[in-house]
Amino acid sequence: QVQLVESGGGLVHPGGSLRLSCAASGSISSIYTMGWYRQAPGKQRDLVARITPNGSTNYADSVKGRFTVSRDNAKNTVDLQMNSLKPEDTAVYYCNVLIRASMYSPFVDYWGQGTQVTVSS
Repeated sequence: QVQLVESGGGLVHPGGSLRLSCAASGSISSIYTMGWYRQAPGKQRDLVARITPNGSTNYADSVKGRFTVSRDNAKNTVDLQMNSLKPEDTAVYYCNVLIRASMYSPFVDYWGQGTQVTVSS
């Protein structure tokens, strides 16, 4: 069993900052990509940012230059630093991690429970 625990969402004014954190625990042999997706009401879930074990990153165009994804491979954590937040960033943010339970197992996608981020004045 694998658990992903997210923290850090909340309400912030436009232009403000928030930091999301996600910790993976349980039956973990190795982790490949770690990242964040978001889903606004009535919209599909979209990639925000993700990072590979060697630190390669990719971001949605809408967040480039404002958001930074980072990971701690020793702690199995991934963070999302969000600066210069805009009302259109309002969504439920989901942690996503690709995990292999053993060296003989395939990689499996795991999702966090989601954390609400609301940007409003």
